[in-house]
Amino acid sequence: MLNVRQKQSEVILKALNFNGAPGKETTAESYKVLVLDKFTKDVIAPLLRLNDLRKHGVTLHLMLEADRQPIPDVPAVYLVTPSPANVERIAADAGANLYDSMYLNFTVPIPGKLVEQLAAGVVKAGALLRVSKLYDLYTSFIALEPSLFSLGQPETYIELNDPQARDYQIEATVSNIVDGLFSVCVTLGVVPIIRCPRGGAAEHIASALDAKLRDALKSRTNLFSEGVLGLSASLSRPLLCLFDRNFDLSAAVQHSWTYKPLVQDVLGLKLNRISLQSEAAGPGPAGMMAGGGGAASKKHYDVDEKDFFWEACGAHAFPKVAEEVETQLQRYRAAVDEINKKTAAHAGQEGAFDPDDLLRRNTQNLMQAVSSLPELQEQKKVLDKHTNIATSLLGAIKMRALDQYYNTAEDLLTGKADLAAVLKLLQSGKGAPMDKLRLALIYILAQDGLPSEQELSELEQVMRTGGADVTALQYVRTLKRNNLTGSGKGGAEAMGHHSGGTMPSQNNLLDWADKTFGSGLSQVAKGVKTLLSGARQAPLAACVEVLMEGRVGTPEFDSFAVFDPKLPPGRANLERAKGPFREGIVFMIGGGNYAERETLLNWSQRCTPPRQVLYGATELLSGEEFVQQLSELGRRSGGR
Repeated sequence: MLNVRQKQSEVILKALNFNGAPGKETTAESYKVLVLDKFTKDVIAPLLRLNDLRKHGVTLHLMLEADRQPIPDVPAVYLVTPSPANVERIAADAGANLYDSMYLNFTVPIPGKLVEQLAAGVVKAGALLRVSKLYDLYTSFIALEPSLFSLGQPETYIELNDPQARDYQIEATVSNIVDGLFSVCVTLGVVPIIRCPRGGAAEHIASALDAKLRDALKSRTNLFSEGVLGLSASLSRPLLCLFDRNFDLSAAVQHSWTYKPLVQDVLGLKLNRISLQSEAAGPGPAGMMAGGGGAASKKHYDVDEKDFFWEACGAHAFPKVAEEVETQLQRYRAAVDEINKKTAAHAGQEGAFDPDDLLRRNTQNLMQAVSSLPELQEQKKVLDKHTNIATSLLGAIKMRALDQYYNTAEDLLTGKADLAAVLKLLQSGKGAPMDKLRLALIYILAQDGLPSEQELSELEQVMRTGGADVTALQYVRTLKRNNLTGSGKGGAEAMGHHSGGTMPSQNNLLDWADKTFGSGLSQVAKGVKTLLSGARQAPLAACVEVLMEGRVGTPEFDSFAVFDPKLPPGRANLERAKGPFREGIVFMIGGGNYAERETLLNWSQRCTPPRQVLYGATELLSGEEFVQQLSELGRRSGGR
């Protein structure tokens, strides 16, 4: 099983314990300072909390860029990216005798030129002996979940599509992506077979990654656990599928209706952390979203695989999540009531037990209560957290009519809605300007051809009237005209267990939202259970299915390029990629999101036997964040 989070955690923890350096104890008593830069702080954040760092002897974690005071009797573990500025700062730290010794860990191998710069710096400062060890960790990515990662490279879509970009800028972006993907492969210990569409950034990156993997296999020090002589059959190696974001733009701008994607899109989930306005900021979620008065404090919530509710309900439609919160709270109350009954005094019992037996039973019940209460209290904390999250989501759904925007977009992508339905919603006064713009983009992307000038003019007029910037609309229209993006309609096969029937648009969250604020969250589920996600198979999932199942003769299988680093250059062919593959890594160049990842999980879990698919992207973006990149490209392309 591929578990990118566990593997990266092991690498980081080993680094915290000096990578097994001779003479160094690897216990919690080995106190040390951890020095990070901005990127590696993001790498560490989802993996290790403050308590985890303390368990491994980290007394302080400090930023490399910040001014730091000397701590002369303590060793320092550096985890940083190799850059001229970082190397200069490390040499300055050595010269200033900030720490007793310095263990330098770089996210990717440090280039020879920077090694020379570092050596010259520490020698000049007379501090060569301060630098104890130097390690290459291959940790140039952010592992958010066992099957989810990001390279943490912002605005890659802009960098690769900017008409004003210079060749060296594009090459630098490509090189960073290749380094990140190579780090993922080394961390997992796998040499994948690579598939990608021909032409464009995806093939360029695939070719560079193929060459880098091949060079590593020739190296005297083999970085991969399976080794050069390992099995090369498809069942023993994963398939790495690279896609450009333009493969399906609709998945990047569409509204969501399931829990994890909603939290990312609406509440700004970043690095497994959610920040919500506290209750002091206003009378409730609606007041909060509207910027109500009061103290502008925030509550921060962590969500990861240790959170049982997040893992169990992440793929559920929002009403089901709200219902599950109430169900779990009722179970918690019942468990607490049961403990209270068991530990209550047995006054009034008429000789049912002798005193010794009664004391023994009471003691036993009390011990059971003491052992089970901490677990119940932790469950209650988790449920309180998700109650607050769900309530905040409901406030946004009510204010912005997100159910209607999601439903109309799905109808567009399944051919059940037209321009009239879109204009009706856009002119209803519901939704923020960005919500309207995202729906208009879906309308353009869902058409088999290019909408007429009259339709586009009508859309733009409504957008401007609603206060939306139409630059992104014009940019996507240009992409569509030049046939540079797909329609987003996907395959005909239904995703999940949902039928291909119509999506009833009469189910309107606004009809019951007002009642919900005054009652239990389980009311959210009433009357909206037919509003379900996934009445179609997303294009990405449909394509990955073809590639991993090895469906020879299909356009996707035959047209995608093949790279196999274990074969001589140019020798890879379709025969090596026939599969079926049990494990796959799907990577989106230009930004991905939780909703797209969910479509892959739905497909992989339906397979017999189930497939394991890791999903990664250059960065994880909400719909609004991606549309902002489209707008920026529109401006750089000369759009109004």
